[in-house]
Amino acid sequence: MKIKQAVERVPGGMMLVPLFLGAVINTLAPDSADYFGGFTKGIMTGILPILAVWFFCIGASIDLSSTGTVLRKSGTLVVTKIGTAWIVALIAASLLPEHGIEAGLFAGLSTLAIVSAMDMTNGGLYASLMNQYGSKEESGAFILMSLESGPLMTMLILGSVGAATFELHHFVGAVLPFLAGFILGNLDVSLREFFSRASAIMIPFVGFALGNTINLGVIFDTGLLGILLGVAVIVITGIPLIFADRWIGKGNGTAGVAASSTAGAAIANPAAIAAIEPKFAVAAQSATALIATSVIVTSILVPIITSMYFKRYGDPSQVDNDGAIDTESVEMSH
Repeated sequence: MKIKQAVERVPGGMMLVPLFLGAVINTLAPDSADYFGGFTKGIMTGILPILAVWFFCIGASIDLSSTGTVLRKSGTLVVTKIGTAWIVALIAASLLPEHGIEAGLFAGLSTLAIVSAMDMTNGGLYASLMNQYGSKEESGAFILMSLESGPLMTMLILGSVGAATFELHHFVGAVLPFLAGFILGNLDVSLREFFSRASAIMIPFVGFALGNTINLGVIFDTGLLGILLGVAVIVITGIPLIFADRWIGKGNGTAGVAASSTAGAAIANPAAIAAIEPKFAVAAQSATALIATSVIVTSILVPIITSMYFKRYGDPSQVDNDGAIDTESVEMSH
């Protein structure tokens, strides 16, 4: 049976299929974890320790010994993406209720959901698209995008716009596993190779544990809104990213389009932040469902739009590759 291949046919399948499975279990048999107990309960409900290990491995996978072109390109895209998310958060925080909208078409929409969906780029998807439509340097620009992974950047944005108040030690606690991995990975290339392999292995476990925090009714209730959020992420972040890539990154804008996605890792942010700041507990479940839908939508639309943009504005003579997408890299981990 080729289960892995079947799962990978779903955009972000290694994250989303286990997440859906966990949501089914949590919806139909919400007391399963307590019933079985032991290690089974740990893998179903241990989202925080699982996330901590995952963030450590992501940090260890980052290598900053890159060329200036790679750093300029990735820095431009990361700063633009985060800056756009900050502006949107500033507007959303002034318009939306603290716990999100509770009724109507936009029920479940919150500042937490919007920021989490917009401030992180799917690095694997970006790298794969640039492998087909860009240069090697542009493909390698996903390096700094890994720095967006985890709840720290979302926490900084929410705190800076007044949507939340986090103590300094909470910020430190959120980033310590990531920093520890980052330091070890850059001190010893062998450790980087060792831990970075585990970051992909952890994805299904993160998805399954997250799914066990979701009721499927929430996913169905937020389906249309999640689609709209995904489209909004592409439009609202994509336009500034195109201009930033052209004006600062010295590209043709294709990299900007390719970066206008929602990272699969963003699905974990609401739960992680709610564990630190209980005021977000009410919005976290619907935010997780909205972001999961946004991941799927952007994973499908971004490659299509990137291809269309490149055909119109790209320069095929600058492409330095064989023109084939590496499907193994199109995962939702970064």
